[in-house]
Amino acid sequence: MRMMIIGPQGAGKGTQATRLTAELGIPHVSTGDLFRANITDGTELGTLAKSYMDAGQLVPDEVTQRMVADRLSQPDAAKGFLLDGFPRNTQQADWLSGELAHHHTPIHRVILLTAPDDVLIERMLDRGRADDTVEAIRRRLDIFHAETLPLVEYYGEKVVKIDGYGTVDEVHDRIIKALGLNGSESPGNAARTDG
Repeated sequence: MRMMIIGPQGAGKGTQATRLTAELGIPHVSTGDLFRANITDGTELGTLAKSYMDAGQLVPDEVTQRMVADRLSQPDAAKGFLLDGFPRNTQQADWLSGELAHHHTPIHRVILLTAPDDVLIERMLDRGRADDTVEAIRRRLDIFHAETLPLVEYYGEKVVKIDGYGTVDEVHDRIIKALGLNGSESPGNAARTDG
């Protein structure tokens, strides 16, 4: 099953993605992890990304896209993957659609994790990070609503909306139910019925 997970910061994307991919036996392709791995390994793309970051600039989409394309071409992603943190906007989604079309591997499902802004703010403040001020969090939420939320319309019927409010187990159970996965149904069967 080829999926992506989107949602605002604090919605629990990373936690749910890690658990879901472990159960399905597919890689969790997080752009944050990709950046860290490429920079740590000193790859050409990692060195290029680091040069932008060291200069206080945003890493261009092209660099991120090359990292994603490289990761999705690896053998463990052949039977499926879960993208986390990419695409962040419809321009990146256009690129991804084209890239996956070359390999006849379209996205099956898009998991949209939601939670009220006040819950998200509370969760992020609880992390105790210096850059997690209410003002900064609200700015990041505004960016999500403006740039990433349009992906819901972009992917249309492939989107499954999940209430991210509750315990990790409760949210995970909602995802499994929404994807049509249960103990007797394999991810492969679910992928075929999703068409």
